[in-house]
Amino acid sequence: MIKILFICHGNICRSTMAQFVFQDMVNKRGIADKFHIDSAATSREEIGNTTHWGTVNKLNKVGVPVLPHRAKQITKKDYDEFDYIIAMDSNNIRNLNRILGGDPDGKVYKLLSFAGSGRDIADPWYTGNFDVTYDDIIEGCTALLNRLA
Repeated sequence: MIKILFICHGNICRSTMAQFVFQDMVNKRGIADKFHIDSAATSREEIGNTTHWGTVNKLNKVGVPVLPHRAKQITKKDYDEFDYIIAMDSNNIRNLNRILGGDPDGKVYKLLSFAGSGRDIADPWYTGNFDVTYDDIIEGCTALLNRLA
């Protein structure tokens, strides 16, 4: 089983969107049993909160199921439990290195790196543009799934 943990700042917008999108992709391919997919934050700001309404609205609009979720922060223990720890942007990569004490096993990636890009996925909490975030997440998740499946 491949264990993937998607990471963003608060775990209510981008990382949950990536988690739900990727889960929907593996469900539709009939390979969900090969994956364990979750998400977490690098900050403590949103711990316990549900998925942001903008993410929920966007996913409902495109037919991606929104799963029950409460924001949580990544821990050092998660590093041992997950095969891929996939951040949405460079700031979260820096925060992951601080929280995890580095990446000795090479598990930490930026999502769009799987699509051959160094771009960050913009945080819709600040931009308000969940459409652009969704498009970037689709690009990254599609490339990730193609690599793993």
